[in-house]
Amino acid sequence: MLAVTAAAAVLPMAAPSTADADTTADLRVESYVLPAGAAVPSLEELQSAEGRERLRRTATAAEPGAALAQETVGPAASSAPLSRRPSGSPPADASTGVQLRAALGPTATAPEPARTMTYDECVKGLGSDKKFYVKSRFAVCNGASFLQTWTRNGRPVGTSMFNVRAVGTIAKNSRTITFQYYFTDFTTAGTTGAASMPITTKADIPQSWPSGARYTRGGSMPGTKTFTQLKTQRTFKDTVTAKPGQGSGSADLLFAVYEPAISYTPPAPWKLSGALGGKLFMLAPRWDAASYLANSTGGGTPAKKGAATFSYVTPLTLSAKQGAEERAEAAHIRQAFLAPLDTKPYMSAKKVPGQTAKEPLHRTVSAARIDKNRAAAVKQCKRYWGANYTQGGTLECDEYPFASTYEGAAEPEFDADAKKFNFSAKPIAKDDNQAGGLILKSYYAKNRIIDGMDDGFVVEIVT
Repeated sequence: MLAVTAAAAVLPMAAPSTADADTTADLRVESYVLPAGAAVPSLEELQSAEGRERLRRTATAAEPGAALAQETVGPAASSAPLSRRPSGSPPADASTGVQLRAALGPTATAPEPARTMTYDECVKGLGSDKKFYVKSRFAVCNGASFLQTWTRNGRPVGTSMFNVRAVGTIAKNSRTITFQYYFTDFTTAGTTGAASMPITTKADIPQSWPSGARYTRGGSMPGTKTFTQLKTQRTFKDTVTAKPGQGSGSADLLFAVYEPAISYTPPAPWKLSGALGGKLFMLAPRWDAASYLANSTGGGTPAKKGAATFSYVTPLTLSAKQGAEERAEAAHIRQAFLAPLDTKPYMSAKKVPGQTAKEPLHRTVSAARIDKNRAAAVKQCKRYWGANYTQGGTLECDEYPFASTYEGAAEPEFDADAKKFNFSAKPIAKDDNQAGGLILKSYYAKNRIIDGMDDGFVVEIVT
């Protein structure tokens, strides 16, 4: 999480750049934390009561108590407040996906998730009001704008500001996460002591599940630099690597939270006050060495390797557009989302999961459970469309939620609290059903979706 804190002692530095040498004046710095792209009021605006109140409202609307992205899943999700707002996300490129899958024919596949992110992409993804941008489970960023108003006897006489954005990326089959920090948009106006103000940047890993995990750190974090020095140097890197064998269960799962922290102390005789915000944001990395995912054995050796990802719910995108191989399956799921009472089996309170990050789908790798889910769905296809619902093998029984999820058609057999018939089954073209299955299978693999409730995904239908 990104935090602004005030040091107890004021460092003996040069006096602020002011023409008035009156040492009896009450010189204070009020600190505000805003979204990285938020509109910042001018010094002239802040010199009115209305302008200062508008700034306070903007800071409050920025969810100062929210520390984690809304899409966070796994143990980290219960360790700190989640944002009430969805994170920024890239738009689904439906036409490109359709063209790609049409060219591949029977080897329909999910696209490769992004593993890089530029500074400009982060800026665009965060927009003017987002704390988080999730480009993929391997490329995320967050950021904040730090505004200081310098006051003399309660009247603003100057302003200073800088933005911080942290971009986290993970290379394919790597256990190393790289965090790139960008310090930008340094500005001052009026009378301030900003030039010599020390700014300290740290990044901690305060929690791990299991606890006691050790990490190898690298990079070039800035430590403490002045406002002027950071304005010149601007970018820094931090790397975090977790060795295998520290996690829990057969998948060697290790979860953590990563906290960037920014603190500053104004030079004497200025004193820091105002809404400091406390914990602002953190990222949620995860490491695994699941046997059903890539790089789990290190080329056949007994030692587990695995890879890292971020613990965020991301979408599986399916297309209902003309030409998409999975079109019939996508249309079926869309109907289950928008008109659940028109789907079979009938259930008056039907609301299928997988539509929002708060109610995601969870993967199961249990062959027995997958078979039971499929059997329960087929039973409904036969019930409503008859024993010959396949029409000579040209159709297959499609089910949503997918048979490979814990929320599949047989969920009530395993969970007494699960709602019966909270799924949809429908015969669709065999080719469409199989194409959808291939896309789902490749999505699991490419995004390192693990078995169980500590991971999740949603479904996005493009029309």
